Amino acid sequence: MAEKMVDKDENNRLVRKYKQYLRLERSFSANTIDAYLTDLDKLLSYLLLEGVRVKDVTLDVLHGFAAGLHDVGIHPRSQARVISGVKSFFRFLLLDGYIESDPTELLESPKIGFKIPEVLTLDEIDRIISTVDLGKKEGQRNRAILETLYSCGLRVSELVDLKLSELYFDEGFIKVEGKGSKQRLVPISPRAIKEIRLYFYDRNAVSVKKGHEDYVFLSRRGTKLSRIMVFHMIKEQVQAAGITKNVSPHTFRHSFATHLLEGGANLKAIQCMLGHESLATTEIYTHIDRNMLRSEIIGHHPRNIRYRERHGAGE
Repeated sequence: MAEKMVDKDENNRLVRKYKQYLRLERSFSANTIDAYLTDLDKLLSYLLLEGVRVKDVTLDVLHGFAAGLHDVGIHPRSQARVISGVKSFFRFLLLDGYIESDPTELLESPKIGFKIPEVLTLDEIDRIISTVDLGKKEGQRNRAILETLYSCGLRVSELVDLKLSELYFDEGFIKVEGKGSKQRLVPISPRAIKEIRLYFYDRNAVSVKKGHEDYVFLSRRGTKLSRIMVFHMIKEQVQAAGITKNVSPHTFRHSFATHLLEGGANLKAIQCMLGHESLATTEIYTHIDRNMLRSEIIGHHPRNIRYRERHGAGE
């Protein structure tokens, strides 16, 4: 894989020197230094998977990184903060004599002000899922839908089109067909798998209409769910949870990406998850190792982390 081209020890050495520079020469506080290094780690992780050494970074590479921040829906102010930190790092490398020219010189920060989707907190997502009435026939189905949306960061169209034949629970993946009929493998958490399997008891009691047998999520009439039905269900649950934010299925996808990036997951892995790259299922292995993708997403997913802390279990 490309990441073997990058010297991790060299990167660690540069980060240690940069940290010393921020502390001694810039006199930054410990919290400020931690914030700078957290943002820098996003870039270094991205470069690792791209197989690009720090000294070989170009403006085009940085544009790809910046575009990734935008793609996963990070707020422009947060994008600007990350870009500012990246510029600070390369200015230090120039002063230190590690590089001869600064690739960030012409790198622009995003314009602040355009509307960005709402982000739900982890507590708000827990509240929404907990309001589902499991006493209703569609209760377990709705719970499984919400868990899958947030666990996998799916588009609503991808959720309603999800098929039984595309579930690989033993491997911890589902196969998703996104825009332009592009297929991708998406890691799915044990928690979401559990909720879907519980839903199967109710699904098996439904009289399924011909042509709809392979769809995972069905209406009470035995047909695949429509996007509108998912929108309405989410609106009802959000209202029941007492949340006043404007929430749609896309809010779960956007919150998923934001929480992962804030939690330290690799930007490239998040992009693969969301289907922002034109990766056919068989091509995904040349960009990012399947097991690494799963560990990045499952390991940094805040709902999985909370579940492990409460139950002391594995994933």
